[in-house]
Amino acid sequence: MALQEGDFITLSYTGSIAGSVFDTTDEEVAKEAGIYTPEGLYGPVTIRVGSHHVILGLDEALVGKEVGFEGEVDVGPDKAFGPHDPKKVEAFNKNAFKDKPRLGMHLSVEEKGEGTVVDVIGNRVLLDFNHPFAGKELHYWYRIESQVTSVEEKVNGLIRLYAGRDMETAFAEGILTITLPPGINYDRRWVLWRSRVIGESLEHIPEINEITLVETFKRKEEAE
Repeated sequence: MALQEGDFITLSYTGSIAGSVFDTTDEEVAKEAGIYTPEGLYGPVTIRVGSHHVILGLDEALVGKEVGFEGEVDVGPDKAFGPHDPKKVEAFNKNAFKDKPRLGMHLSVEEKGEGTVVDVIGNRVLLDFNHPFAGKELHYWYRIESQVTSVEEKVNGLIRLYAGRDMETAFAEGILTITLPPGINYDRRWVLWRSRVIGESLEHIPEINEITLVETFKRKEEAE
């Protein structure tokens, strides 16, 4: 059956720019490309088609395809990270930065955010505040692994996607229960994206009427 917007699927993909891999769900490919992170979660990702859980150009390519489909797609800047805006390249005095600016270094400027050093001329530093991939064409290989129907699997996919970790979930009689790991309140990524996980679960998974977050604390046993 052809996929439609709103379907949950598991997807494998590898994104590259001019032959250089910048993102992948394959651990071995990540290692070969030099972008492997030990704390990363590899393997097919669970996404909702049409929710921009992946880059727009890739998201649109999934509609109408079937489970098992494997293909490639080129994505222009308009459906990737946007065009490169020359107005977002600004000059600053080198003395304004604690560390000596070098080409390629990322520096933060108050009210501007983080920019990349693209040139150093005398006492002037040029910072580019565009996304590093702005104006670039992306190439994706992808394979649609399966369609996801289980409520728990859908929510687990959203948790992985936004929080970058696994959690225990259970669903019964319209109530979804998420068991929170110890110390979760110190996980900044979870704190930042928790509301998005809950919001999308309620919006896009009609079987869920209520979500309960469970956090358990146990007394430490006294040493013998």
